[in-house]
Amino acid sequence: MSDKKNINLISLGCAKNLVDSEIIVGGMKTSGLNIVNDPDQADTIIINTCGFLDQAREESIDTILEAVELKKTGKLENLIVMGCLSERYPEDLARDLPEVDRFFGTNDHRQIISYLTGKPFSKDDPTYLRSLLTPRHYAFIKIAEGCDNGCSFCSIPLMRGLQKSRSIPAIMTEAERLVKRGVKELLVIAQDTTSYGWDLQPKIGLDVLIKEMDRIDLPLEWIRLHYAHPAHLTRAAIDALAAAAKFCRYLDIPIQHASDRILKSMRRGLNSAGIRERIERVQAAIPGIGLRTTVIVGYPGETEDDFKRLYDFVEEIEFDRLGVFTYSEEEGTLAADLSDDVPRTVKDDRKAAIMDLQNGISTEKNAQLLGQTLRVIVDKTGETESLGRTEFDSPEIDNIVRIAGAVKQGQFVNVKITGASDYELTGKLI
Repeated sequence: MSDKKNINLISLGCAKNLVDSEIIVGGMKTSGLNIVNDPDQADTIIINTCGFLDQAREESIDTILEAVELKKTGKLENLIVMGCLSERYPEDLARDLPEVDRFFGTNDHRQIISYLTGKPFSKDDPTYLRSLLTPRHYAFIKIAEGCDNGCSFCSIPLMRGLQKSRSIPAIMTEAERLVKRGVKELLVIAQDTTSYGWDLQPKIGLDVLIKEMDRIDLPLEWIRLHYAHPAHLTRAAIDALAAAAKFCRYLDIPIQHASDRILKSMRRGLNSAGIRERIERVQAAIPGIGLRTTVIVGYPGETEDDFKRLYDFVEEIEFDRLGVFTYSEEEGTLAADLSDDVPRTVKDDRKAAIMDLQNGISTEKNAQLLGQTLRVIVDKTGETESLGRTEFDSPEIDNIVRIAGAVKQGQFVNVKITGASDYELTGKLI
């Protein structure tokens, strides 16, 4: 494989997959391999797949098939598939896609680099090789791999295994390395960040990590916490967030549902009253915090009454940011044994109803910001307009701020809000 000079990597799926892709790209650069952005110019294509939810699996398979067509024309010599899909279905994929030269799992970073170079790869900590695929001013940092929760609908433990928390020294070393390279915002991720440290010896909690990360020096200004399971959000973690200077007033807290019957079947650990109590506790400790959540509609057995309970809960809480998934059966999960009796059209209608509700909530909340001056980080710059985010918005998934004029990427600026719609603000520099 060492004679393959032009390599294209296609990264699909979530931010956790993106971090894996960044490690691979860093390893390739360190090994002297040439990386190209255009698949048509590549000798080798690596596809980092997502295996979670049917739509993501379809995207992964379609992407592989597109690369297979390139291989048939002779333009492509080598095709590598890695990530969650190949971790979950290696034998099926190898049988159905003989054109793929090698399949690797989610944690095979060293093996992939060795395969590409034809040489042993002996680095003890490949995370130091990371080459960011995000703009250089922000980066994701993964604090744990895998998950112990066993939610009935989720196949993540089947693909990524049980939780393995990284040590605080390892996380801090990577975080400080990223900051020295100019990262101003760190986005903390795991399958469940609020379970961080439970598997370590001695056992620690997320609050300890929050306090440590909050000590990182400039240029780091923002730290953003994602994937906080409400059942595991402790008072100590909330208090640590409230006291932290660098952590954004933002929390991604996926509730998944609000019907007690559905939550019990999902094995989420809390009923709707428990979720409400956690949210109220967070809001009391951190006034003005922006809350993001995700919900699932169309779970097996979800009745009109169950859906109404979810709808009413979203209407009551008025989450600042919200995403909706339609239930997708995941092979090997507990929910897969249930009768998926909610028709596709009903799932789609329920998703649309929640999104319509959230559109109205978001429009009203954004309108309240008119005339205010907000601190914004600039993600993209143009000749006449730049795009940024407030501390209440995570990149790619949340609201944006359109700023009149060209502003340097990665710069923090004060913006007076002059316009608002459902998911966008507009403003001018102060």
